[in-house]
Amino acid sequence: MTTTQLLPERYRGARQIARGGMGEIYRATDSTLGRAVAVKLLGERHAQDEAVRGRFTREALAAARLSGDPSIVTIFDVGEHGGRPYIVMEYMSGGSLEQRLRTGRATPAEALRWLEQAAQALDHAHAEGVVHRDVKPGNLLLDREGNVHVADFGIASAAGLDSLTMTGTVMGTAGYLAPEQALGQRATPASDRYALGVVAFELLTGGRPFESDSVTAEATAHAQAPVPSASARNPELPREIDAVFEQALAKDPSARFDSCAELVAALRDALSRAAGETRTLVAAAPTRPLPPAGPVPSPATTRPRPPRSRPLWPLLLVGLVVAAIAGVALAAALSGGDDTPRERTVVQTITAEGTTVRETVTTQTEQGTGAGGNTATGSPAPTDPSALNDQGFRLMQAGDFQNALPLLESAVQQLQGTGSITEAYASYNLAYTRFQLGNCEGVLDLLKRSQEIQGHRDEIEQLRKDAKKPCHD
Repeated sequence: MTTTQLLPERYRGARQIARGGMGEIYRATDSTLGRAVAVKLLGERHAQDEAVRGRFTREALAAARLSGDPSIVTIFDVGEHGGRPYIVMEYMSGGSLEQRLRTGRATPAEALRWLEQAAQALDHAHAEGVVHRDVKPGNLLLDREGNVHVADFGIASAAGLDSLTMTGTVMGTAGYLAPEQALGQRATPASDRYALGVVAFELLTGGRPFESDSVTAEATAHAQAPVPSASARNPELPREIDAVFEQALAKDPSARFDSCAELVAALRDALSRAAGETRTLVAAAPTRPLPPAGPVPSPATTRPRPPRSRPLWPLLLVGLVVAAIAGVALAAALSGGDDTPRERTVVQTITAEGTTVRETVTTQTEQGTGAGGNTATGSPAPTDPSALNDQGFRLMQAGDFQNALPLLESAVQQLQGTGSITEAYASYNLAYTRFQLGNCEGVLDLLKRSQEIQGHRDEIEQLRKDAKKPCHD
């Protein structure tokens, strides 16, 4: 269907690409700027209500201020034409996650990447005081590179669709309503986090947790039924993930995760812990006890460590390359401190996301540098920022902050501005490492950036408190 009557003259060649309970969406060309855009028109039955028209426009203008976030669909224009309000936004050529789900469930890697991007957008909106109210796969749009961008902030509320007690409820939306919304209560950031949990459940299992042919039955289940087992729905998922969904889909909003980023981090952690990593060392020569894990920080560089009630850093495996590097390093450590080259065969069994890979790596170490020193292995240092962050974290765990520092600095430099959860982790790790070394450079700024991405964390607040006085400008 092609039409130009419904849109201002500026938007030409309009073609309807979607229709929903709140209106229609058209793809058009902005003749002034020469770019493809998507134009959303409020449905005629809603446009007849002056109060709804006003709310629609106000919500669209409020959402427009979020457009600077890379994971939020940019709004170019808001107006009214022919008595119907419209929103002009960037056109996403990759379709939506709703369309993607029609081909089956996503892989864990795909799901985590999409959820991470959606989480970044939602947490940013919540920090600005904006609640989405209608988080669902149809509002998670994909660009040509397959990255998720969140659309339609606040529009459900403007059109009166954010609660089953209101007229005009859309069937597809009911599947993602938080219990409090289903009961007619006001939506909050916790409601968005619940909906993202439903989306995560659907991406990983292929179906919504309380899926039903009846809107009422599904909404009632959200409010009353126990959370089903995701691992039972999809046997390829570990049982550890069920506890994450129990919290994400808790009936009580206060029992849910404190941020969307925290929810995604918990999913990563559950998949990582279940995947695990097993290394068996077969020595070609007599082995020796491992040297100390790392140098003990001197009193001058030791600071109080923040409590770690929950793991902050990612534990997910970063691939076979990093695993091989780790295996080579461990084999080198077994060579002790003499100058005799020694050969080690490292047999690694790595299980991740339902796939088991067994790899044997045979290496020959070069001359040692003395007891407790570093042994050259000839293995290249990792360059991927996620791998750099993970290796830096392992050195932090060993107390070797001096060698962790350049790895984490490189990781943060490469990740800067991506807004990914890995950037959040690397920023915290670098801040913590610098503080341990008595270096205040950028510590508070790094903590601020980490919190901007993943929301409030007790660990960040504790380190900020410890660092505020010594690192204050």
